[in-house]
Amino acid sequence: MVNKEAEMLPKILIVDDSRMVRASLAKQIRHCFRIREEADGEAGWEALLVDPEIQLVLTDLGMPRLDGFGFLERIRNAKLPRIQELPVVIISGDEDDVARNRALKLGASDFVSKGAGCAEMTARIEFLLALASTRRDLAKSSGALAAQSPVDPVSGLATPAYFAHNGEQQLAQAQRHRLAVSVMVIEIDNYNQLAGWHGRHAAELISERLAKNLASTVRREDTITQVSGARFVVLSPSTSIDGCCALALRMQKSMEELVMAYREEEIRATVSIGISGSEHDEAQDIEALIESAVERLRHGIAAGGNRIVSYDGEVDEQAVEGYMAHAVSLDRALLQLRVGSTEEVVDRLPDIVATIEPLLELLEGRLHLGIPLGKLKNISGKNKGSA
Repeated sequence: MVNKEAEMLPKILIVDDSRMVRASLAKQIRHCFRIREEADGEAGWEALLVDPEIQLVLTDLGMPRLDGFGFLERIRNAKLPRIQELPVVIISGDEDDVARNRALKLGASDFVSKGAGCAEMTARIEFLLALASTRRDLAKSSGALAAQSPVDPVSGLATPAYFAHNGEQQLAQAQRHRLAVSVMVIEIDNYNQLAGWHGRHAAELISERLAKNLASTVRREDTITQVSGARFVVLSPSTSIDGCCALALRMQKSMEELVMAYREEEIRATVSIGISGSEHDEAQDIEALIESAVERLRHGIAAGGNRIVSYDGEVDEQAVEGYMAHAVSLDRALLQLRVGSTEEVVDRLPDIVATIEPLLELLEGRLHLGIPLGKLKNISGKNKGSA
């Protein structure tokens, strides 16, 4: 008959190629925990995939097939959160500082000596299990709070649920009034590699910095959400793809110039950006518009990263300068009219019309003033055709 109290004990996975070491460790902690043993990292990984009850891993570093470093890296890069967030304790022998530092960067939670006593071993494991439980509870609380609020309490950005709802509203309004809506999907290049090289905490700091850069760069009417540690989505109403490309280029340059100091190391990161827009993408809903941007992002990443890709291919400074050359300062045009430089304004009428066209469409859609939008489009279209 199975002991019900024993079933309630946390399960610990011990991974070591020495049967004697595994037996010794199991003997020390068996009174407090359920034990599963495996002989190398590959077997340990397979155990994690099939056994969701495992709550902590004790692993050696030197093992056949898959050593402790590879096993730890695989855990921290796992797609399943229950595996990725497991506490991992390194069974320490005579490893040097280089090996210890490497394990820490890969995400080791703690080290215990093979000669540690029963009390010390049990205390460390119980502390890490309690810490993991607290983090899970906080994550659940944050998720519940985020579900009720348009703002994520951790990142300060829009929740994915609010982003989707707002995106549908903005796209519907744009389709009714023939306005533009653009989407940028931004991803930190080689995020998992950065986490492996410098530690997951360093990668998270890069993600936080990108979030701050985005929040300080976009307009108040734009909406930003974070869909993973490495990926962000920006919704820009009343913004053409060309205008979005200019913003993306500024974001790209900002990240290229960013140098972070972490544990006496300099860390640099780049981003790839995919852009879509309602003028060029026949999207019936916001998900389709985002998927178009994601597909372009994939092309940028496949081409080596640190790239911006729009509907007509890769975006560079020359393409953005071409767009900016047609952008018009309305303040300058009004000043020229006031001082009598009418001909200069007339020469740029196609550019001026193209600039204020979204505003005129909004006015006509809301107030029905009888503005001849078709004729205005012909004027701005002539300018585009001659560009």
